[in-house]
Amino acid sequence: MDFKDRLKDLRKAKGLSQVALAERLGLSKSTIGAYETGDITPSVEALNTIADFFNVDMDYLLGKEEQSRYFLDYSVYNIANELWTEK
Repeated sequence: MDFKDRLKDLRKAKGLSQVALAERLGLSKSTIGAYETGDITPSVEALNTIADFFNVDMDYLLGKEEQSRYFLDYSVYNIANELWTEK
């Protein structure tokens, strides 16, 4: 899977539009769109920011690995987050 497809899948899994993701990452919607179509390739800094945001490693994000060492399923993450904030 290519970066463009992985980014789109991660974004949709988190329930974010391109606009919402762009706002969260401090990028423009057109930049996110260009990443997802493969028209432009993100810088190493941008890749690192995206990987951190989605809690995945760079190899997974770039499509070099089929599973991330850090990735936590979003449904599990949401449950854990709810439990954490109930304290």
